[in-house]
Amino acid sequence: MFSNLTERLTNVVKDLRGRARLSEEQIEVALREVRMAMLEGDVALPVVKDFIDKIKVRALGEEVIGTLTPGQALIRVVRDQLTHLMGDTNADLNFAIQPPAVILMTGLQGAGKTTTTAKLARYLAQVKKKKVGVVSCDVYRPAAIEQLNVLAAEVNVDCYPSDIQSKPVDIAKSALQQARKSFSEVLIIDTAGRLAIDGEMMQELTELQVAVDAHETLFVVDAMMGQDAINTAKAFNDSVPLTGIVLTKADGDARGGAALSVRYVTGKPIKFVGIGEKIDALEPFHPDRIASRILGMGDVLSLIEEVEQKVDKEKAEKVARKLKKGKGFDLQDFRDQLLQMQNMGGLSSVIGRLPGASELTDQVKDNVNDKELIKLGSIIDSMTIQERQYPAILKSSRKKRIAAGSGTQVQDVNRLLKQFNQMQKMMKRMSKKGGMKNLMRGMGGRTPPGMQF
Repeated sequence: MFSNLTERLTNVVKDLRGRARLSEEQIEVALREVRMAMLEGDVALPVVKDFIDKIKVRALGEEVIGTLTPGQALIRVVRDQLTHLMGDTNADLNFAIQPPAVILMTGLQGAGKTTTTAKLARYLAQVKKKKVGVVSCDVYRPAAIEQLNVLAAEVNVDCYPSDIQSKPVDIAKSALQQARKSFSEVLIIDTAGRLAIDGEMMQELTELQVAVDAHETLFVVDAMMGQDAINTAKAFNDSVPLTGIVLTKADGDARGGAALSVRYVTGKPIKFVGIGEKIDALEPFHPDRIASRILGMGDVLSLIEEVEQKVDKEKAEKVARKLKKGKGFDLQDFRDQLLQMQNMGGLSSVIGRLPGASELTDQVKDNVNDKELIKLGSIIDSMTIQERQYPAILKSSRKKRIAAGSGTQVQDVNRLLKQFNQMQKMMKRMSKKGGMKNLMRGMGGRTPPGMQF
């Protein structure tokens, strides 16, 4: 998300950074670039106009021109205004009520409501440690009921029964009773969608909202709809009072205009963003972090949180203990590290959240190839346990067998072994006293082993 917008705005930031003086004319030129970047990023025209006007008022005053570092000051103003445009701070779900808290998921057909319902259930159960139940009130699409059943089992939450012969209101009321009996803290209700907004749909949502006294009504919208996403969100909010918005398929939208516009147009906060197809690809929406990401300043806080949630601490500690005792780092350990990286969205996802990532050269970006991680994993998976533990036994015939089993070439196996040997040396240095210092001195600023594809 935002890749086009980030590229344009990063150029503006790079041009402004370090400038000791800024004239009104230079500020006008910079803001013209920002305006064009936002319009090309599919941000709504009224949003862009208001955004630029507010920056201009601050930029032409003492806050920018009157400072000793006007370039940095203007960057800070743009970042602050971007953050404000998207809602200032993360808007959490409201759980300060008598449980179960009822969350109503609304939106058009195809926006990803059912999948998002399961993703949200998983997030609340695993991250927030809530007892969660889900139910489908989409009686018009029987496959939706079965889909939610399967997903609920995958994320290990209760799924209350639905019957296509029943009315959605009756299904929701029954699920609420069962949620109370089972002491659930949260009940998430997946509602029916339509290809377009109609009166019957809105009436059904209103009845559901009243019947279960929904504490949260979230509008699930496809970020790839662009301007249509904004118009649809506004129409929903006018008919059914919303408490928040969930942007889905954000990983597939290079422009990102919907995220910058939908909060402004509806007045409702973006609470979550879907960033992939996997069941764990849902994260809270933090306006300040997204603003930093858009301006190429990275998002280290989100990266740290993701490491906390997705890295297998037991395996990490096991490797640390092995290194401490002076035992070798074997190919199974290497395979585990590759899996950990894939769980976090791949190497490109991790690097993309680091400050200055947008300024990396195309050559460096091309070297960060997640497909290579998958290939390396396949090669290791084709080895026996003994071969993973003692790679020195891998001679010509074994290499041919491994290459055939993983659908690769012998050269690929040799490349893996070379990278593994480099990583072994790196781990050996880290295990010694002053290891990190020795490691950095030995690397001399080069790309770490295992990242050189």
